[in-house]
Amino acid sequence: MSQAPLAERLRPTTIDDVVGQEHLLGTGKPLRIAFESGEPHSMILWGPPGVGKTTLARLMADGFNAEFMALSAVLSGVKDIRDAVERARLIRSNSGRRTILFVDEVHRFNKSQQDAFLPHVESGLVTFIGATTENPSFEVNNALLSRAAVYVLKSLNDDHLKTLLERALEKELDGLSISSEAQIMLVMSADGDARRLLNRLEIAAQAAQARQDRQISVALLKETLGDAMRRFDNKGDNFYDQISALHKSVRGSNPNAALYWLARMLDGGADPRYLARRIIRMSWEDIGLADPRAVQIANDAATTYERLGSPEGELALAQAVIYLAVAAKSNAGYMAYNQARAFVKQDKSREVPVHLRNAPTKLMKELGYGHAYRYAHDEPNAYAAGETYFPEGMPEMQWYRPTPYGLEKKIGEKLDWLAELDRKAGKGKN
Repeated sequence: MSQAPLAERLRPTTIDDVVGQEHLLGTGKPLRIAFESGEPHSMILWGPPGVGKTTLARLMADGFNAEFMALSAVLSGVKDIRDAVERARLIRSNSGRRTILFVDEVHRFNKSQQDAFLPHVESGLVTFIGATTENPSFEVNNALLSRAAVYVLKSLNDDHLKTLLERALEKELDGLSISSEAQIMLVMSADGDARRLLNRLEIAAQAAQARQDRQISVALLKETLGDAMRRFDNKGDNFYDQISALHKSVRGSNPNAALYWLARMLDGGADPRYLARRIIRMSWEDIGLADPRAVQIANDAATTYERLGSPEGELALAQAVIYLAVAAKSNAGYMAYNQARAFVKQDKSREVPVHLRNAPTKLMKELGYGHAYRYAHDEPNAYAAGETYFPEGMPEMQWYRPTPYGLEKKIGEKLDWLAELDRKAGKGKN
């Protein structure tokens, strides 16, 4: 054990030693009740790395006097599952003890592998505990999900991490101290991950001992750890949560929050080209015709990034985000398009009115194609007042409803004026 990593040496041996997850382990909370009941149940522990998923599974095995078996979905297959089940049968037969089967990274198992657990969970042969960093709603089979309670674990906050750091210094690194500035730096770089905190502390402690230093300083951390990246998963929930926060900050007209989320994603390694595409999408979805310049600026920023690359091109993306955040907002065009698509999807195929049909041949003209079509440019105000452009028998739809913001205010005024010309021409009276 003395040769084990610091994070392993400090692994809690009772639930009272666990730091964080008070919403699950506090008095009267779900996992505390499960421990006190003495009856284990299958569950999925969902949360970011280094928050105690494996620790909780081990503690449950100890607390319920159960055999603990662990599988990693990264390294195991169906054969390993069968072997684990057979071992559980032997344990039940020989000692009567129940088995807790812990599956780390369960989301990496495919459907058939996940299905292999079902009959044994159903029969009670094993108590299944899965750990995942991905949303189980998308990554875990419904059949398995329906047989397990889902508990959401949270990233550790700064106070939790400081407690762990102090515990490590007291119990395992006696005689070594850390400056307050270095402590803050180490906690910030851990990003809510206890394992990351302790691994980095151990590296720094080894470097300090090699130099015969008694204190870990900021200078030592910078030299030994380098420019550590924040935790970021460009395929998981963390990624989509952050792009959602960026989009909603732009929609909410908060340029500073929008810049924060953009910087977070760039700092974490998100592809700037993906961000550029999303910024263009924002300009159409949330601003649209209220300020058409937003679309142009978003497109120009994407082009600039393609020409300059990182890091210079990221400035263009940042300024586009600022402009979009402060621009007038409208989703009128977005909503109108969605409503039109929904209508067409459920409606019948209506004929194009004869006066709107193209007539490139003599036969088509003889059939009346294009007959009585009113050329708008030849009409007063370049508008054919009272004309209809929808299929025969179809009501005049009003999907597009301009907002009173930005350019759309002028658009709305023009549409109201054209509607008045239609009314005077007798449109809608029949």
